[in-house]
Amino acid sequence: MERILVTGGAGFVGSNLVNALLRDGHHVTVFDALQRRGTEHNLDWLRERHPGGRLRFIRGNVRDFAELSAAAADADVICHLAGQVAVTTSVEDPRTDYEVNALGTFNLLEAARLGGRRPVVVFTSTNKVYGGMDDTAVVERDTRYEYSDLPFGVPETQPLDFHSPYGCSKGAADQYVRDYYRIYGLRTVVFRMSCIYGPRQFGNEDQGWVAHFLIAALTGKPITIYGDGKQVRDILYVDDLVRAFRLAIERIDVAAGQVFNIGGGPDNTMSVWAEFRELLADLKGEKVPARFGDWRPGDQPCYVSDIRKAKEVLGWEPKIDRETGVSKLWDWVCAHRELFPAVAPAGPPSVVPAVAGAVAEVV
Repeated sequence: MERILVTGGAGFVGSNLVNALLRDGHHVTVFDALQRRGTEHNLDWLRERHPGGRLRFIRGNVRDFAELSAAAADADVICHLAGQVAVTTSVEDPRTDYEVNALGTFNLLEAARLGGRRPVVVFTSTNKVYGGMDDTAVVERDTRYEYSDLPFGVPETQPLDFHSPYGCSKGAADQYVRDYYRIYGLRTVVFRMSCIYGPRQFGNEDQGWVAHFLIAALTGKPITIYGDGKQVRDILYVDDLVRAFRLAIERIDVAAGQVFNIGGGPDNTMSVWAEFRELLADLKGEKVPARFGDWRPGDQPCYVSDIRKAKEVLGWEPKIDRETGVSKLWDWVCAHRELFPAVAPAGPPSVVPAVAGAVAEVV
């Protein structure tokens, strides 16, 4: 039984991870600013499921070093999920994006280094650290784009190329986490995440495209696809991600200092509309309309994670296939219909910002 701090623990991934850790018998501290939609609901859900004294909540901000240090003081393990998650937000407000993602992660690492307990640190990075991958050859098929030379997807050896303030802030954090193992011997692990989806995800136009499309289909909100809808992503159900966290902690003797691409891999890819719309129509029982807009700058036509290293080192690979996972999320959205207000019909839907081809982030 360990004491585990989860920053961003009331978010989508965080609440699922905290639930699993508490179920395993650990003492868990949730450190969260409760600034994102759905976090208070997720926190209430955790409290209802775990009424004993092993769940502690601290409302705090990772930009505050003193608050974070106090929260981390007794931690054996820290799962650092807190972050600013949207590329669009980072462009509008790069200072806050930097302070939350880069400075916040630095604060966390310093708290871990100076606290005396030398905790394990698992950090959720992003595949955005690889940038646009403009030099990677991609071929166009009838319903999707595919890599021509990467049959297993993008490996961890892919050169880093930070694009956008978000890519820079997460990329800087990614490298700090790696270096604190090399320089200070802190047992750190980096997960470079692909599209994560599942229950407790309040997806919107800027982040979490799988959940966003399901919620929009249920409530009548407009869907806008930027580009041609053939953009391909590998998607990973949140329970599989939670299992990766637990394996990294359990096998820290071999995981420390390592970077892992964590995603659905080649077996769980889907184009964001040309293919996904068919699955969505099957779930709803009717076709779901969408309109198209211009490609967004920097949108990758294809991103697929090479997850072979995680399998080799951690013994991890996805167990929940894309159809099963998306169906599970649809059932959860339908069962919690009251959390997602419907849109009253008022003529043709207006175009709203969306990132149909973007990679879904955590928290």
